[in-house]
Amino acid sequence: MDRRIDSSLSPYRTFSRDGWAALRRDTPMTLRPDDIARLEGINAHLSIGEVEEIYLPLSRLLSLYVAATQKLFRAMSYFLDQKDTEREGEGKMPYIIGIAGSVAVGKSTTARVLQALLARWPNTPKVDLVTTDGFLFPNAVLKREGLMDKKGFPESYDLPLLLRFLTDIKAGRRQVRAPLYSHFFYDVMPDQVVEVERPDILIVEGLNVLQTTRPPKDSKAIPFVSDFFDFSIYIDAEEEVLEDWYVSRFMRLRATAFRDPLSYFHRYSQLTDEGARERALSIWRTINLPNLKDNILPTRQRADLILRKAGDHEVAEVSLRRL
Repeated sequence: MDRRIDSSLSPYRTFSRDGWAALRRDTPMTLRPDDIARLEGINAHLSIGEVEEIYLPLSRLLSLYVAATQKLFRAMSYFLDQKDTEREGEGKMPYIIGIAGSVAVGKSTTARVLQALLARWPNTPKVDLVTTDGFLFPNAVLKREGLMDKKGFPESYDLPLLLRFLTDIKAGRRQVRAPLYSHFFYDVMPDQVVEVERPDILIVEGLNVLQTTRPPKDSKAIPFVSDFFDFSIYIDAEEEVLEDWYVSRFMRLRATAFRDPLSYFHRYSQLTDEGARERALSIWRTINLPNLKDNILPTRQRADLILRKAGDHEVAEVSLRRL
């Protein structure tokens, strides 16, 4: 029996780069070249063309989705015939966008570009950005539990704290706080927080934000992080490309941030070029690649939008989930 599945049955519509770029329509370019330069990642060049052809159409799509979601929220409020006192009658709900993908794939750059574009809509919404790094358990806890080599895996996050944060955001509460993470010190910073004050849009970026668990046998509800998302994006690339990007980023950091004696990774700055490359490959193949295969990549098909990158870090193909 032929078990091949007809591509027309896919839950996604897939666009070439040119096909997706055409969907920009008349969306204006609101970022200047110096804005784009500031948004670039450590190891990823961000071109004006990439913003115009990939992110402006996405910004247009999101503007339509946000408007539709707010209309649905008002319809629900009308149906319930009651005011939400937690929102103090403002009549709107924070729209949450989740961004997932591997280490070194460019999640942070995508998040920053979207934040900049969305904040420049004509109605100038308040757009905040939070990474799930802050919800990692502190290193002291990870060491005690034997999880330092599993940092970034689902079990290394304080999931109840993250779920409480998202619950408070969706409830429209004021001054919701998220822990602050430092990549320089490679740890959650004690007594330091990021304060989120009732945003119109919140972007949540992290490795495992689309992760699920097995359904409980007792049928009790267990929320997932993605349950709070109104729209989700997965940034995709081939494994060998991701490995090359990770090693290149490691080597660049070794020549810059790692040279500071206070950096957690300062010891790597003392390695030879060959030794540093070998160390980067070892970290990738023993930690980041298993996390990608076992935990991150399996969540790709849960995303509303998949951005597939080529080796030059530019998006070559876009898949949008059908409604």
